[in-house]
Amino acid sequence: MFHYIYPPLSIGLGVALVLMEGLWLKTGNIRFHNMAKFWTKVFALTFAIGVATGIVMEFEFGTNWATYSRFVGDIFGSALAAEGIFAFFLESGFLAILLFGWNKVGPRLHFFATCMVALGAHFSAVWIVVANSWMQTPAGYHLERMVDGKPVILAQDHAVVPADLGSVRAVVDNFWAMVFNPSSIDRLTHVVLGAWMAGAFLVVSISAFYLLRRRHVDFAQASLKVGLAFATVATLLQMFSGDLTAVGVSKNQPVKLAAIEGLYETQPYAPLGLVGWVDPKTEVTHALQVPGLLSFLTYHDAAKPVTGLKDLPPDRFILRHHPDATSDELPVLRRSYWPNVPVVFQTYHLMVAVGSALFGLVAIACFFWWRGWLFRTDWLPTRLLLWACVFSVLGPQIANQAGWFTAEMGRQPWIVYELLKTSQAFSKVVTANQILTSLLLFAGVYLLLFVLFVYLLTRKIQHGPDETDHSHEMPESWKAVLRADDQEART
Repeated sequence: MFHYIYPPLSIGLGVALVLMEGLWLKTGNIRFHNMAKFWTKVFALTFAIGVATGIVMEFEFGTNWATYSRFVGDIFGSALAAEGIFAFFLESGFLAILLFGWNKVGPRLHFFATCMVALGAHFSAVWIVVANSWMQTPAGYHLERMVDGKPVILAQDHAVVPADLGSVRAVVDNFWAMVFNPSSIDRLTHVVLGAWMAGAFLVVSISAFYLLRRRHVDFAQASLKVGLAFATVATLLQMFSGDLTAVGVSKNQPVKLAAIEGLYETQPYAPLGLVGWVDPKTEVTHALQVPGLLSFLTYHDAAKPVTGLKDLPPDRFILRHHPDATSDELPVLRRSYWPNVPVVFQTYHLMVAVGSALFGLVAIACFFWWRGWLFRTDWLPTRLLLWACVFSVLGPQIANQAGWFTAEMGRQPWIVYELLKTSQAFSKVVTANQILTSLLLFAGVYLLLFVLFVYLLTRKIQHGPDETDHSHEMPESWKAVLRADDQEART
């Protein structure tokens, strides 16, 4: 959770830097240069803490999840290796130019370095989401058992049992099928757009704060326009992405869909819940609902039934894992394959509610911008809107965390969906007390890192952009080269 605060900010800010520096190259206006330079400092801060907290998770695969790493190392390791090659090398190769090359390289090379760092951040998201999506919808693999030192391929429907974990492992047989597994594209789009929103609303938040304090007004107005335009595009695209992701979940993980809507009974005209709660004891959902909307959004047919939890997973799946189960035992066993329904119901609806609120905020802000009211800081409605923009930076973070909870807890009890259980995947020699102790220690360290992050970010905000610094104004020789290039392009 703590690590996931920073990569979305880095990805979103990377795109914002490309936009700002591109505007500087296009116009030669020093305001856009100052804007890009200021936000580069914020980007560097988020990037540094993101890397520091991410390294811990790399080691965790070997320490806490040794059985999982042994079982799927051939698959998961290939995605992590691709991240190192395509993301870390690209970012580290150009990061120094981005941060320290303002006076040392030309504007086009610096802009290229900015683009490469932003692209590297996106590549990191690509391979991490691919690896996680494979855990949600595994594809492009087979199971094999080592017998007398030789691998023997197992049947496709082989049910993994605890006795298999020392000798059976998953092996890639189609790398691109693994990469483009059934959920990877939808989930990658959803995650990247959430990251864009995180970066965009950070720009919006700090710019609105400057306007309310009547500091760096020219900078804040230009920065707010860029941030608001970016936030509008990201928020609109996220609405379509969320719909496609939910449809994918209905096809690939019907148990998760039923859980996030608290749907226990299979029914036509299945309702979509807006707000409420789930009672797991009575298996009843108490919520404000729109009848038929879940069926319509899932199948584009309001009359088509949506399968409820009491019919999921199907009997044939349970009998494959429990061949000796009787008909009376099936309902009890079925419940052991459900996630924590009350929790995923709340996290999913929290994500949707926050996303909808952010959409409403950008819609109102764009209306104010269109009407010429956005910068009237002496007018109460504008001041209220700007204060909402200041606190909007929390919105994408809450939605991203809630969405991540929904995705990860919604697939339980599986660490690899319908293949390997979470209870089978952890390191057997690591005790619960050791896990608790390490979590508490890391919580303390991360608390210190968070305090340091807030302190440094506050200092950068208080200092503000270097608006009076014209040492980086584009030299006439650079402008002449750019004008010649533009003339050649037009010809």
